[in-house]
Amino acid sequence: MTLPAVVQGRLSLPVIGSPMFIVSGPELVIAQCKAGIVGSFPALNARPAEVLEQWLQRITTELDDYRAKNPDKPVAPFAVNQIVHQSNDRLQHDVEMCVKYKVPIVITSLRAPNEVVDAIHSYGGIVLHDVINIRHAKKALEAGVDGLILVCAGAGGHAGTLSPFALVSEVRQFFKGPIALSGSISHGSQVLAAQAMGADFAYMGTRFIATQEANAASGYKQMLIDSAAGDIVYSSLFTGVHGNYLKKSITAAGMDPDNLPEADKSTMSFGSGGTSKSKAWRDIWGAGQGVGLIQDSPSVADLVARLKREYDAAKAELLGVGQGRAAAE
Repeated sequence: MTLPAVVQGRLSLPVIGSPMFIVSGPELVIAQCKAGIVGSFPALNARPAEVLEQWLQRITTELDDYRAKNPDKPVAPFAVNQIVHQSNDRLQHDVEMCVKYKVPIVITSLRAPNEVVDAIHSYGGIVLHDVINIRHAKKALEAGVDGLILVCAGAGGHAGTLSPFALVSEVRQFFKGPIALSGSISHGSQVLAAQAMGADFAYMGTRFIATQEANAASGYKQMLIDSAAGDIVYSSLFTGVHGNYLKKSITAAGMDPDNLPEADKSTMSFGSGGTSKSKAWRDIWGAGQGVGLIQDSPSVADLVARLKREYDAAKAELLGVGQGRAAAE
């Protein structure tokens, strides 16, 4: 285990709640951190740009107050996701806000974050970069990131196609630092499995969309509850980057989920208005293949407590099996 100092002693479970378009806001992030897992949100969810400072003020103040009143509870740090892309005209502003509020963890996406790392390191923050293959991982490490988020097959939103068994194993051959693993993780036993494969954290998004604090439409949450792995489609049409989405939401938008065209990556656009197609696809709902285990929409606190029970039970079962084998030998 290679846990960064910023999270040591501050987690109830080795989980990072992934930043999700529209869905992740202050309510979800604060609830996740209070429950003892890292909460995160995309900077571009705060619109217009001035709203980002309001969110950072609220999150830091509420977590500081809660931590002071509950010294015996693990209160996790929070993270802000920055899209490192040439068309993100907010990047400099948003990074400056992270520096001003000393955001503990910055999650970077799409391109190696050369222009971000030094700024975040200037106050002691850490940078985690999400990658889908070895080439991206090595580029991120060359840029000086502190850890990697391996986005594997089955993850919600922008996802890769590699098996977590393959990607974690190959990355561990050249990187010994913090790794978070993403891809169809919806149960506490799967958090333990991620660690067994060599990751330090599970990176969970879809399971937290179906919670009370998530900024998701009720229809979105119900569709997650009603769906299974076979209801997920992998397409680049909606953002220019391949990702996983709920077939039923694509059908509801009047398209055939089994016959979608490929997107033109040159049309990708990020910035003060978000993606160029954000209005058109805000009702195309992202989800990972782990939806089959989602059967309700609890509070974040209740969900994390459940994940912890599942995690502990899986750990105890494995320990019991190990002890049984040792006795038999």
